[in-house]
Amino acid sequence: MNIFKGTIITCDKNDIVCQYLVEENGRIAYAGNELPEKYSKGKITTLGEKALIPSFTDSHLHFSSYSLISSTLDVRGAKDFASLSDILSNYVQKANPKVVLGFGISAHSLAEQRMITRPELDKMENRPVMIIKYDGHASVINTAMKDLLPSKIKKLRGYNGDAGQLFQEAFFAATDYITSKVSVIALMKHMLSAVDTMAAKGISLVHPAEGVGFVLDLDVDLVRLLARGLSNPLQFRIFFQTMETKKVLKRKLPRIGGCFATALDGCFGSCDAALLQPYEKSPENKGILFYTDRQVNEFVQNAHDKGLQIQLHAIGDAAVNQATQAFDRALKNNFRKDHRHSIIHASLMGQESLDLCAAHGIGIAAQPALLNLDLEPYDYLEKILGHRVNEISPFRTMLDMGIHVSGGSDAPVTLPDPAFGMHCACNHYESSQSVSIMEALKMFTRETAWASFDEMDRGSLEPGKIADMAILDQNPLDMDKKDLFRLKADTLFLGGKKYEPGQGLARLLWNALFPKK
Repeated sequence: MNIFKGTIITCDKNDIVCQYLVEENGRIAYAGNELPEKYSKGKITTLGEKALIPSFTDSHLHFSSYSLISSTLDVRGAKDFASLSDILSNYVQKANPKVVLGFGISAHSLAEQRMITRPELDKMENRPVMIIKYDGHASVINTAMKDLLPSKIKKLRGYNGDAGQLFQEAFFAATDYITSKVSVIALMKHMLSAVDTMAAKGISLVHPAEGVGFVLDLDVDLVRLLARGLSNPLQFRIFFQTMETKKVLKRKLPRIGGCFATALDGCFGSCDAALLQPYEKSPENKGILFYTDRQVNEFVQNAHDKGLQIQLHAIGDAAVNQATQAFDRALKNNFRKDHRHSIIHASLMGQESLDLCAAHGIGIAAQPALLNLDLEPYDYLEKILGHRVNEISPFRTMLDMGIHVSGGSDAPVTLPDPAFGMHCACNHYESSQSVSIMEALKMFTRETAWASFDEMDRGSLEPGKIADMAILDQNPLDMDKKDLFRLKADTLFLGGKKYEPGQGLARLLWNALFPKK
């Protein structure tokens, strides 16, 4: 039994903040302002200036990719081509990889204000190199990597061998090819390390989008194994990134979608997010819709009819329209009261799309940290979008309309850090779209639990629910919203037990060898 006294932020529907919480046998036995007599002799943990909340969540990340990239070459700190060369050289000398996979290059943070080219990358390294852009939707390669790629990839849309730049289908296919070379043992090791990193941020429930880069969709099965092996400690709700419902049903997974194969458009970083009106000073460019309306409609209807929960990547307003129209059509053809379909990002939304989300209970898996991303600054977005930049991620409007908005990171695009995500949601650069601190807390707790049908057990501190909780080093409700980025998770409790780094490996091996019947 654990008894806590101090600031208990329940994140329940009434925004109750109380003084006592009792955990017993892994669940919350009591939460209120007076400690019941039957618990009076129990040992009490006094929080002092700290606060107890439901453990944090992440409603959209690419767990396998984040795990791999966080353990390989990170170039987000490069300030110019020279420092990029130094980072690359130091990594190669230390790791000595046969193939170099990097992440985080951005023209906006480099002094040269442009992407590096294949000939320039050739001068830095002879072995195959692929560096993925910060937005996860494009990459640059050197000649050695160009020669390594299968010829079929070089025929796909988005392949530019001369510059060494890959976009759209060519990028996705090349990413699949390169990541498939990573050994299962190495990837599992990276995953276990990533679990500890997220636990240190107070995260216990994640919605990973998987299904990229591995033969027979091995990454999906590895994450399923990881979830089974970790059992109680961290909760995974996998979205399979495919339009082939048979694959999902074969594995008895209830969810389909994410990015990559289920991305309806690109991103702002490559100016291929699909817009209703052209990009500024580019009258011929409205971005790209990867699929026709018919293709999206047929996929959504098929998955919906089979009872699957669907998640679609859509950034531009044209892609968001395509997603909401497909959901609207599927629901009119076959009404399901509690489907909980959702759109990832939904950066630009017209009124019609907002109305459909509110009317049909279509959720938004948002990433507030993208509002404060140095690798894709406001000045750049204003340059390509004009006045529309201030219409990005209208959180206040969404919440006022009753739309469910859950908070995530899109890792590795931004790091899994709910406190920073809260900071960005509360300090939107369009101030009228900022949310309150309590609303931001619920985006990264209660709302994510709702988005995966976990609200009966998780997401708030209420009697009967599983005691997945985090102690924060400060009370966020007493903080200036501009200081929220300083907030840190002090301790994570899962099922009432304190999480210890490294505990996942033992559980993984034990449960794999001795599965529960």
